[in-house]
Amino acid sequence: MIETLLTSAAVVLRIVSNPVGNVFQKQLTARGNHPLLINFLTYLLLSFVCLAFALHINWQKLPAEFWLYSVLAGIVGALGNGFLVKALQKGDLSVLGPINAYKSVVGIIVGIFLLKEIPNVWGVLGIALIVYGSYFVLDTTEERFSWGLFKKSEIQFRLWALILTAVEAVFLKKIILASSATIAFISWCWFGAVFSFLLLFVYQLNVVSQMKRIRFRDFSKYLFLIICIGTMQYSTNYTFGHMPVGYALSLFQLSIIVSVVLGHRFFHEQDIRKKLIGSMIMIAGSILIILLKNK
Repeated sequence: MIETLLTSAAVVLRIVSNPVGNVFQKQLTARGNHPLLINFLTYLLLSFVCLAFALHINWQKLPAEFWLYSVLAGIVGALGNGFLVKALQKGDLSVLGPINAYKSVVGIIVGIFLLKEIPNVWGVLGIALIVYGSYFVLDTTEERFSWGLFKKSEIQFRLWALILTAVEAVFLKKIILASSATIAFISWCWFGAVFSFLLLFVYQLNVVSQMKRIRFRDFSKYLFLIICIGTMQYSTNYTFGHMPVGYALSLFQLSIIVSVVLGHRFFHEQDIRKKLIGSMIMIAGSILIILLKNK
């Protein structure tokens, strides 16, 4: 009973913290902060917080599998979050948020091969509803629901982000199985900081110049951002430790509604009614996967 309540609380925290964190990411990019710098500083600041907890862990006893998947998760996670912030810089939160529902589809597919988590017929039907619901959301864009839509850079960035972070979710489950939710969180922060730092050099970003663009008024945004991202990731890890990745990712899609509402509230994004209809259909697919996972 207690475990069920804790898992439910973790899911609720994940549903709320993720889109709220997206708002702070979008606000920071609107103020001239570079997406890759935001990505790196988020990981870095969280890494400092982890130091107090890391001192009490015997790292030498962790298996080789832990380190392997930590490196892999760090690479795809840093890339995925970098693409996400880049997408939020250009696109509407009320469109990019619902697109994230496809992550559960990718998570289920990858989970089949790496975790042997096989979806049933209801899972397949849920996936179909997610795809169908996305039609309503994407049809609110200028290009409508068409191949031309996928030529837009923000959509491409968001798709890459969801594919990479869905793969990262499977790797995180492997890390959790080899250690614990807390150790996996520390690993996520540290390896994410390392690889997001390397991304700054890959893209030849002038870090000193970009750091000078950060204003005093941005500090509070960064503080709230790391609180949201930290809450989001730890609650994600806890949930992964108590249910299959594909089903957890599906349940997380309840945050779609929050993304649509926040996009309208903070950035005055339009066509909210149609986006909400599409989001509700996608959520129905996600709930179908969860409620009937054992049928």
